[in-house]
Amino acid sequence: MKSKKTKGHPFEKLSSAVTKSAGSTTAFIIAVSVVLAWLMTGPLFDFSNTWQLVINTGTTIITFLMVFLIQRSQNKEALSIQIKLNELIASSRLASNRLINIEDLSEEELTTLEKYFVELSKISKSDKTMHQSHSIEEANQLHKLKMRHQQRIKEQL
Repeated sequence: MKSKKTKGHPFEKLSSAVTKSAGSTTAFIIAVSVVLAWLMTGPLFDFSNTWQLVINTGTTIITFLMVFLIQRSQNKEALSIQIKLNELIASSRLASNRLINIEDLSEEELTTLEKYFVELSKISKSDKTMHQSHSIEEANQLHKLKMRHQQRIKEQL
């Protein structure tokens, strides 16, 4: 399945393209080649301060720019994941809608919720083994239950 082209502002397109390219094998090979070329020119320049300054300046500028591009890309990815998770929570009949946009809660509120889920995990571990509590049969039953629920919603509309 082909991915859709990035929509929006030209900078958004540029940042997506650069981020994808920077993480590629080709980019790594180019970076290693540049470092090797720089190392091989060391004797030509008597390993001078200027020779060292070239690599230091180049890597500093590239790193500085890449931090912002990668952060922009990460922000977009995180937002899309949060939206997908919110959709899953909102569409699940048994999930708590209070967990939608949970990332907006304070650190103290998140710690309280974490304690709740840790306790819930302990309770579920004491009930049954993982194999028994999450069997294929249980998945099939849950799927049928959800399908019946979806059908009832369609009938009500």
